[in-house]
Amino acid sequence: MDTFSRLAPFIQEFIYRNEWTELRGIQIAACEAIFDTDDNLLLSSGTASGKTEAAFLPILTQLYENPSKSVGALYISPLKALINDQFKRLDQLLLDSNIPVTKWHGDASQGRKNDLVKHPQGLLQITPESLESLLTNKRGACLTLFSDLRFVIIDEVHHFMRDARGIQLLCVLERLQRLTGVKPRRVGLSATLGDISLAKAWLNTGTERACAAPVTDEGKKRIRLHIERFVNYSDKLDWARLSSQTDTADAGSRAHYDYLFKMTLDKKTIVFTNSREETEYVMANLREIAAKNKAPDIYRVHHGNVSALLRETTEDEMKSEDEKIVTGATVTLELGIDIGALDQAVQVGAPHNVASFAQRLGRCGRRGQVPQLLFTFVESIVINSADILGPINWDFLRTCAIIELYTKAHWIEPIEPHRHHYALLYHQTMSFLKSNGETSPAALASGVLALGTFRHIPQEDYRRLLSHLIEIQQLETTDRGGLIVGRQGEKQINSHKFLTVFIAPEYLLVKDENRTIGTVDKVYPVGVRFSLAGITWETVDVNEKSKVIFVKRVPGVSVVDWDVDFDGELHTVLVQKIRAVLLAEDMYPYLSDSCRERITELRYITGNSGILQNLVTPLSNKKFAIFPWVGTRQLLTLHYALLDRRVPNKMPWYTCVYIEAIFDGTAEELEEIIRDIARSEIDLYNLPLPPKVQVRAKYNEFIPNDLLRKQFVEDYLDMEGLRNALA
Repeated sequence: MDTFSRLAPFIQEFIYRNEWTELRGIQIAACEAIFDTDDNLLLSSGTASGKTEAAFLPILTQLYENPSKSVGALYISPLKALINDQFKRLDQLLLDSNIPVTKWHGDASQGRKNDLVKHPQGLLQITPESLESLLTNKRGACLTLFSDLRFVIIDEVHHFMRDARGIQLLCVLERLQRLTGVKPRRVGLSATLGDISLAKAWLNTGTERACAAPVTDEGKKRIRLHIERFVNYSDKLDWARLSSQTDTADAGSRAHYDYLFKMTLDKKTIVFTNSREETEYVMANLREIAAKNKAPDIYRVHHGNVSALLRETTEDEMKSEDEKIVTGATVTLELGIDIGALDQAVQVGAPHNVASFAQRLGRCGRRGQVPQLLFTFVESIVINSADILGPINWDFLRTCAIIELYTKAHWIEPIEPHRHHYALLYHQTMSFLKSNGETSPAALASGVLALGTFRHIPQEDYRRLLSHLIEIQQLETTDRGGLIVGRQGEKQINSHKFLTVFIAPEYLLVKDENRTIGTVDKVYPVGVRFSLAGITWETVDVNEKSKVIFVKRVPGVSVVDWDVDFDGELHTVLVQKIRAVLLAEDMYPYLSDSCRERITELRYITGNSGILQNLVTPLSNKKFAIFPWVGTRQLLTLHYALLDRRVPNKMPWYTCVYIEAIFDGTAEELEEIIRDIARSEIDLYNLPLPPKVQVRAKYNEFIPNDLLRKQFVEDYLDMEGLRNALA
């Protein structure tokens, strides 16, 4: 029997109605895995390749043919917006199926939730936080809701694997299995996975199942790429000699915005940047240029601080084939929300890594179009710089390396698992006690520490954590020797923020009369102007008690700044590709004439500087640059190892590719010290780490410093990787 014939009648009708000519390879492979095995399933393929349908078609067929006695399938998404988007698609698919679909998050209908608790059935869409809330606060309801749960579908697996929420999700799913005695199959969906085996291991955590990961031939896809460059000259005297102009310090920036305006005119476009601040500034400038040219206001902003209503309105506009709007975004539009067919995407500056590039490229090229991605750079150059490394634009070089790795080698960064996430161990301990009440230490270890995601944490670490939590009154011991939530712990578990495991600043609401625009993380006093949702506002009143800023719209371009944005890292493979780009002689076809000149210049500068051939390069009398061409974790390890050898040094910026060291000897002597570090057996715990070094996470304040230090050493330093690269 062919795959189509095995699908439920309502699905066959849906396929006819939507004029599908055939099932895609990944959909056929998924049906075979669901119908013919009992394995978990990982579906990894490009954006718009049909992954979502590949998961749902066979699962819904099984629920149709053999209805479950409770919720039969759980769909878990990192975003409420993605749930809302999928809800609309599933509602159409399930029209004639008698399989209801219910969404469950903070903005969903309470009436629909109550109906599901009374009559559990069909498909439930939920976020990790809402599932945690159900399990913690409504254990009895969970017993009936999920007594016959067959499938758990996890969307955007790559996102969860990188995030603390992914650990939370795995813990909650395993706790739910123990509560109900039911072990549903898991189906993971992702467009950007660098190491399938790591993703399979993550998906399988706590299930004791095998995992199928079918490989389908998607064929070679054409893509259109172009990089354009603009220059601000910081030295006005030099620029004046070159061009006889005087006021041109920001000429490159102005030319950049004019270029973006022309290139996005009458084209449905997402303009990606690497920070919310930059998104606001870019879109405000485009809106002002449009106003000067009497062009329509087609400019929108989409990021986490813009109000949900404005974001949803933007998403609806983007889906319309008639609306040629231009939307500035950060990571919020990297994920799989359906925004229809785009004409192109634009990346201002360098993508953070290969995975980010792949996600953003995947947003265009849907529905038969050729993906088209335009990169733009604005450089500030001091013509007579005395620093031999100063003229090197590492972001530009990283972009070339990212493109080459993805398009030629099909490489994406592997996502390494978190093995010592003590902040999540605290959170799950408190959640377990809130749900179960008084528990003995042994039962607590069995209920929490034995969860698959904490399997690398030894019992003595857990005893250390529990003792510390008792000391700071997060926990209390009872007369029977059991543990309960303590007086200080009650404040945490009863907070509405307890369910979230990611760090969220204290935000103030921004309102234009009664219309919510979004949020900011600092008070802008009366009369101060700032940008939000791509529009400039002026503060007219501040209610600090209610945390509301009242504003009015004003003309012009302004800025806004948030305290936290990107804090990622570079992989060794990417850093070594940057070196390969500099050593290469070929010219990449996606470079503009200006970029071709620039890469030729950078190859000349780096070739003459010695950094491509030498581990250590003198910068001045006592200042040296160390280029081991390794990733952020390995470079950080070398940084601390050199400090241990009393060699003062620093990483010039967080995602740099080299170290600057101050040393009284020669380059050869410093290189020998580094070689000796690579040969030596070094105890990472004895390195001169800062006293309060830690991997940033919510709830770190409740974790003993020695455990936070251990997490940093075990999960973030990599002596073996450094040693292998230097060898």
